[in-house]
Amino acid sequence: MGRELQKKKRRSNRQPVKQSNKTKRILNPRGNNVIAKNWCRFPPFLDGARAITQNYRRLGLVARLKAPAGGVEKKLSAATVGISKDDPFAITSVGKAIVSEAKVERDADGKIVRVLGTTRSNPLNDPLNGLDSGSEDENEDEWGGLAEREAEEEGTTDVVRSLIEESHNPAPKVARYQSEGEREWLGKLVERYGDDYAAMATDMRLNPMQQTARDIGRRIKKMRGE
Repeated sequence: MGRELQKKKRRSNRQPVKQSNKTKRILNPRGNNVIAKNWCRFPPFLDGARAITQNYRRLGLVARLKAPAGGVEKKLSAATVGISKDDPFAITSVGKAIVSEAKVERDADGKIVRVLGTTRSNPLNDPLNGLDSGSEDENEDEWGGLAEREAEEEGTTDVVRSLIEESHNPAPKVARYQSEGEREWLGKLVERYGDDYAAMATDMRLNPMQQTARDIGRRIKKMRGE
């Protein structure tokens, strides 16, 4: 029986399905030194290994800018697990109260008579009432820029802070390298025309690539170290 199946398999035009080992390779990120140092280098087929998305999530980053198809699984916190909306006796967790300052008016005994609120009156229940800005908002804080916003952000990992700090540092300037062939070509132009860059640009034999006079002058100044 087994021999007949092997003969049938050889006669069939259907090629056997082969799984590629490309997905089982160890990813070695080379884009950034900070990410490469904190990357989990276990092969994806070993226990305790992390996938690409899990590695980026552990570092506080995202693997792709676009949202994945089908949505993202929501993580349930410990406070919301086991609470049903239909249960009338369920005790919901109370969030943090919003603490704000307010001016109050006291009498001679020190009792609070009234609270001088800073919120605007909204008799028409306008949903955009809180978004209006005018001269009445005297106690509003000014925006301190991206640096203040980044300092106030919570929950960022050390990798994200290192990347933000690295992005603030300007990239070092790299001097342009001139090859020996370019220096030899520029030397022939200077030997024949001196400092006449316009004549160098019109010479079709010594300037076959039709470099402009300004480009040739910039290259010659770079060669002379000016």
